[in-house]
This record gives sequence, structure tokens and C-alpha cells, in this order.
Amino acid sequence: MDAALAAELEALEALGRRRDLAAIDRAGEHAQSIESPTGAHAGQAPADPVGEAGLPPSQPNGRARDFTSNDYLGLATHPAVVAAAHAALDAHGAGARAARLLGGGSAAAALETQVAAWQGAAAALLFPTGYQANVGILTTLGRAGDAFFSDALNHASLIDGMRLAKARTVVHPHLDLDALERELTRALDEAGHDEASSAHPAPVGGPPRRLIVTESVFSMDGDRADLDALNDLARTYDAWLIVDEAHAVGLLGPEGRGLVTPDHDRVVARVLTGGKALGAAGALVVGTRDLVDLVANRARSFIFTTAPPPSLAASLAAAVDLVRTDPAPAAACRANAKRLAAGLGLPTPAGAIVPIPIGPEELAVRAMQALAERGFDVRAVRPPTVPPGTCRLRAVCHADQTATDVDALLAALADVGRELDLPALEHAPSEPTSSAPLHTPRPFTRGERAPALFVTGTDTDAGKTVAAALLCRAFELEHGGVHYWKPVQTGSDSDSATVARLADLPTHRVHRPGWHLAKPASPHEAAEEAGVTLEPARLSEGLDGLRRNLDAPLVVELAGGLLVPFTSPAPGAPPVTQLDWLAAERTPLVLVARSGLGTLNHTMLSLAALQARSLTPRGILLVGEPHPSNARTLRAWTGLPLVEVPRFDPLDTAALDAFVRAHRTELRPLLRAARAPTP
Repeated sequence: MDAALAAELEALEALGRRRDLAAIDRAGEHAQSIESPTGAHAGQAPADPVGEAGLPPSQPNGRARDFTSNDYLGLATHPAVVAAAHAALDAHGAGARAARLLGGGSAAAALETQVAAWQGAAAALLFPTGYQANVGILTTLGRAGDAFFSDALNHASLIDGMRLAKARTVVHPHLDLDALERELTRALDEAGHDEASSAHPAPVGGPPRRLIVTESVFSMDGDRADLDALNDLARTYDAWLIVDEAHAVGLLGPEGRGLVTPDHDRVVARVLTGGKALGAAGALVVGTRDLVDLVANRARSFIFTTAPPPSLAASLAAAVDLVRTDPAPAAACRANAKRLAAGLGLPTPAGAIVPIPIGPEELAVRAMQALAERGFDVRAVRPPTVPPGTCRLRAVCHADQTATDVDALLAALADVGRELDLPALEHAPSEPTSSAPLHTPRPFTRGERAPALFVTGTDTDAGKTVAAALLCRAFELEHGGVHYWKPVQTGSDSDSATVARLADLPTHRVHRPGWHLAKPASPHEAAEEAGVTLEPARLSEGLDGLRRNLDAPLVVELAGGLLVPFTSPAPGAPPVTQLDWLAAERTPLVLVARSGLGTLNHTMLSLAALQARSLTPRGILLVGEPHPSNARTLRAWTGLPLVEVPRFDPLDTAALDAFVRAHRTELRPLLRAARAPTP
């Protein structure tokens, strides 16, 4: 086992994604011991799991500039908060001694009453962590037969809570209300059909629930959900809202209550995290008395854990009093974030988080390290926290920073931009522009995605990888840029490496597979061998994340033929195939077929399968030795553009370029389908 664990760590090391917890802890201790110019203390080590190497050294004046912790208001070291914790330690001791239902944590009751009154709610329930609170509320409310509707950029704790619940999960693109409405419409239609046919009995406890799950301010992009519109959708489609207010509570809304208001009558539950603006830890689920009582009786993450220590409840109570009575620190924090975003030409942030888009992972890490050398603690966020190709610097502003501090960071970013050849950092505009991205891989425009072109085949070894490389070269020569992604790779060979070599693509334009499985077999079989589960929803999330963060078209190469399964079949549960994913994405595609014996049968069967899902390829690439009869027959039968691609000898970039130049007219219909951004 030790050897296996060491191998997994080595794999993380090779990817540059092994986090050094000891180094992160040392940096956190350093930050907590430094007094800022305003007399308040710097914040804590980062609460989000994005710590990296290259942490800021101590400056000559002994002061590091913290732009990473989530202690937005400096309450972690506020005298009143610390004194309340000390008093609770003296009165009650260090721990709660037992789970809440076994009598532990009785000191939490006063905090829960206080928070419920603050939020204008009937009740609240304290959890040890925000992660446990989210898992608890979702597993309590999501029953078999219900459905969650989840924003693609929801926090990992929300994603895991939905996975643990018995309800199904429907993921919609980030902040895409049109896509959400389509899914709600489909679910309502299905519910009506099932009720009429009695094919699927209602869950125990009532009819199916439709639960929309969102953050009010998103932890990585720093943007906000349109809660008014979500509430309207919930009312229209008989759904309910669950809102995670982690990055809003204490910072936004009247008295720091967050963004949920009494007008949001479809909000069934909200989660208030104590480890961000409130400066402590824990989280509270807020809602009706019946909701809170049900969570206390059903949430395993509440029932089977020791209650939070009394000192935590006391420190949170003191923090709530401060944010209710003194709005100035929250206003100062928001002003600093606005100043930083304006200096970078980015949209005004919803709260304290300013994501600085970079794109390629290696550039984000180098930028973080370069800032660290200049005394700024700004962390790079990269996979698995965000999808590949969407890496960024996550700058977090605080109430105790001055305009001089923010301007110093802007100057350092400009310096790093010159050093790393990131012109948008070097020449940042002085006013925010919602349309001009800081760095081309991350447009930051709602609803717009880079175009994608899928490359799928009639069967294995039809020539998809060569075809994908050829299309990449065509995009590069015709439109000046392209990206490539193979979502699932099986076997020891790397099609990504082959395409990178043949298409002469730089590293940051070839995105890592979602899964790379050792066995050279169908994805479902290779996954079984590796002991993992392929999750099509994660593929959709990854694709959407890439398309929202790229500056050029994306060529996506699938594995094997259309009906190759991602998941294993089970009694009564057919597998999820690549065709299922294509049908869900509705993205332009090219079909790759062999030129020789058997191609007529394979190609027509594949086209019939596509037609059954209302999909039509943009064209056919017939790969192999020229076969005029097959090419002529397929052109006549299908009416689709067809390009014959020979076996190249030698197979290299020059050969692909020569072919593209000689067949531009034939290839352009395929490229035209995926050259403009889509909504």
C-alpha cells in the first residue's frame, strides 16, 4: 500500500499539483503574526484548498501583503471576537464533549437564536464546518425521485452533498438561466408524464421536489447569482432554492445578512459560513423551524459528529454583533476589491474576490511565484479546484488594506506581466470594461463560449487522432489559433501528445484529459480496471469550463465509436455512451470513417444513430488509402461534405499543412461551423 500511495503522490508531483501542507501552514503562521499598517492583524491561512508552492517571503519590514485569506473584515483577530472565545473557554472548557444530540454543544443554542433573529428566520442550526452544513442540508432535502439543478461552478461541498443524496443532479452552465429554465421545463414535463402514467411513484413524503442549488457569490469567479431571477424560476416551475451564502454573509446586504431577502419566498434553506467574513469557522443552516428540526434529525453530518466547541459559538456571536452594528469594514473591503478590478479592467466584483484570469496552469503558477518574490501572497487556483485551462490568480481584498496596498499590487502585477509576457497585466486599463478580458483565455462575458468541434468515429482506429490534428492545423492556419482536448484517454499512448506534435501546438493549448486510464480498452472497461467511475456530468462541466475560458475554437476528440460506453450497463440501467453526451451537448461534430472495406456499413450505421438523436455531422473525413467508389457512394447517399484524407508519409506538421492548403475549399465548411463564439 505504501508503494501505491507513493506512486499516486509522484503522479501529483509530475503534474505540478502536489500541495505542500507544511509550507502552507508555515505561511499561515507567518501571516497571523504580522501586524498591518492599520493596527489590525493580517488574515488567516486560506480556507479554500488552493494552497501552492512559492509562498511570499518575509519582507524587509517583516510584513507580507495578504491577498489570499478569506478573513475579509479582519475579525479573526478582532479583540471582541478573541475575548468572547476566551470567555467561553474559561466558562465551558475546550470542547463540546459529545455530539449535539447526545448533549454536546448546548452553548450553540444562544448563537442559533441570535442568527435566526438577524436573518429574519424561524430557526438556525450550527454545524462544525461549512462542508458539513452543505452536505447535511442537501442529503436531508434530496430524496429518491427528486432532482437538484446545480450551477456548474458550485462549490465542492455542494457537489459532494448532491452526490451523497438520493436525488438525481442536473448541472447547467454557470449563471445560464435559459439553460436552467430548459431543464426545469423538461423536469416538470417528466413529472406530469410520470404522474399520469404512474410509471414512477412519488417519493415517500410527497411529490418530487425540484431543488435549485446555488452560491450567492461564487468562491472562485467572485460573481453573483441573480437570486431574483432564480426565485422567479422557482416559483414558475414549482421548485425551491438552496443558497450557500459563504462569500456574502457579513459582507453584503443590510446588516451583513447576505443577498437572500424576504422577497425570495422560494428559498427553503440557506447556509451561512463562519470561516469567511465572520472570521471564525463553522456554518449555520437557516430556515423554518420544521426545516431545522428535520435537518437535526436526518443530517448524518450533524448527527454523527462532535458538536462545535463553545468558544466557536461565542466568537461567531461576537462577530455577528460587529457586522450588524458597524458596516464600515465591509464597505472598505468592497471598495478595495472594486479598485483592484478597475485597475485590471475587470468587471466590478460582487464581493471581496477578484479573479485574475491567466488560463494555462504553468503561467498561473509562475505568476503566483513572481508575485511572492515581490512580497504579495496571491494564490494560483488550478485543477482540481477549477477546470483545466481556466487557471487564475485569486486575489482577495480585505477591510484593513489601503488604496496604497491595492495600487502596490497593481504595480506588481504590471511588473509580472512584463516579466512573463502577459501584456494585459503590463498594460492594464484604469477603468473596468466588461467586454475586454485581462488575458485572452478568459473572456469573462456571461453566456459566451468558445466554439467547439467534436471529432468522433465510426469505430476504433478509424483515424480520429490524425483527423483531429489535421483540423487543429486547419484552424491554426485559417483562424490563427485552436485548442485541443481528449476528455477520456485509455492505454499508455497519449493522443494529446500526438496531436500536440503533429499540430505543433504549445503546451497551454493542449488540455489534459479528464481521465487517463491505463488499460487500452473501452472507457467503461478501462475505468472498471482502474477502480474509478466515469461521470458524464463532470465531462460537461469540464467542457463548459474550457469553452468559457478559451480564446480560440476547441477540437474535442472522443474515444472509439459513437456507442462506446462511458459507464457500465446494469440491470434496468443502460450505459451512458459517447452518443448520449453528444446529444446532450448539441455541439457541431465531424465523423471520421475508414476509407476501405466495411466503411459503407459502419458509416451509414453511425449516421443512422446520429439521426435518431437529431444530430447531423458537419462533414465526413474518410481516412486511409483513397477509395473513389466508397467516397462517391457516401457523397451521394449522405449529401454531406466529404474530404478524403490519405495516409501521410511522412506524418508530420509539414504534411498536414500542405494538405490543408491544397484542400481549403473542402475543409472550410467544417471549420465555419465552429469558428464563432456561441451563447
